[in-house]
Amino acid sequence: MRSTRPVFNESGDPFSMTQRIIDIFVNLAERGYPIYIGSGLLAAAGRYLTDISPGERALLVTNPLVRALYGHLVEKSLREAGLLVITAEAPDGEEAKSLAVAEKLYDRAYTAGLDRQSPVIALGGGVVGDLAGFVAATYMRGVPFVQLPTTLLAQVDSSVGGKVAVNHPRGKNIIGAFYQPKLVLADPDVLTTLEPRELKAGLAEVIKYGVIADAGFFAWLEANLEKILAREPEALARAVAVSCRIKAQVVEEDETEQDRRAILNFGHTVGHALEAFTGYELYRHGEAVAVGMAVEARIAVALGVFPEKEAARLELLLQRAGLPAAVPAALLRDLADGRKDEFFTLLRRDKKARGGRYTFALPVKTGAAEVFRDVPEKIISSSLLPR
Repeated sequence: MRSTRPVFNESGDPFSMTQRIIDIFVNLAERGYPIYIGSGLLAAAGRYLTDISPGERALLVTNPLVRALYGHLVEKSLREAGLLVITAEAPDGEEAKSLAVAEKLYDRAYTAGLDRQSPVIALGGGVVGDLAGFVAATYMRGVPFVQLPTTLLAQVDSSVGGKVAVNHPRGKNIIGAFYQPKLVLADPDVLTTLEPRELKAGLAEVIKYGVIADAGFFAWLEANLEKILAREPEALARAVAVSCRIKAQVVEEDETEQDRRAILNFGHTVGHALEAFTGYELYRHGEAVAVGMAVEARIAVALGVFPEKEAARLELLLQRAGLPAAVPAALLRDLADGRKDEFFTLLRRDKKARGGRYTFALPVKTGAAEVFRDVPEKIISSSLLPR
């Protein structure tokens, strides 16, 4: 088993900033793959792709906004590498993650003559990556999958680890698989075109990694948050690289989330419930996770496993990042006015849960987390209230 020592060393330097391209390998035996992080990678996508796939055709899945910004660049690179590119646009937003949209992509792939060696390439954020990955995992029982993430959240989280899924009307990511990509190319240059709200939403996942796995990284984020928000290239590259290394370590130890990998869901039990409860209309995913982390940190405090001062430290960092750190008063009124059972049913149906027990990944100190089962409903209820 790989060491779980902190990614940051005492000097705070997780990698050499003289490297133009940062290379991280997710070691999963025959399913292992590289993550490359660096400027200009989208323009070089074709060259990287020819090293991992012998296919002559490729399905490029994106959405209208990302295609307008980067589609031509990627299509040109793939064509120059000798690939026939079939581009398919998915709708914007969470509604794209559906079996109906996946079926349209299957039709596009089949009509274009894609075979088992033809890669499916995701160019976009987490929604595009989840959808394209699900199609890659299930088309002809599995074809090569490549991630070209264009949001901070996708670069640090959803593009790494092999979770692919579409939604069911009754729950998020209910229909899916563990299916690892063959390659991830994360180009920090694309983050300069993100709207501020999207950048902040991605920061929630970055902050999560410090809380659950690396106190040194959390301290670095406290000291360098303004540089990330200002999109300074070195700070962005460092945040992406350290986040990916932490996730790679956890995934290597528990690829299919039987045990340790569940710590990556800190903030997500409450976060996913909030998203579903509000019809996926109020929050970006990272915003819901931010509220979830604040609430779940208070649950950990109430259980006596996490210091209150550390929970306050987390909430302060979330607030500095421009992220929500409390359940809105309007939602609290909904819970008080008869919708509490609905919300708590969503919590019990979280994918970590066993036998309908309330299950949470909670911090036990800044830099470490564990999974707790049978959390009392009374503690959850009180933790939903603002401090």
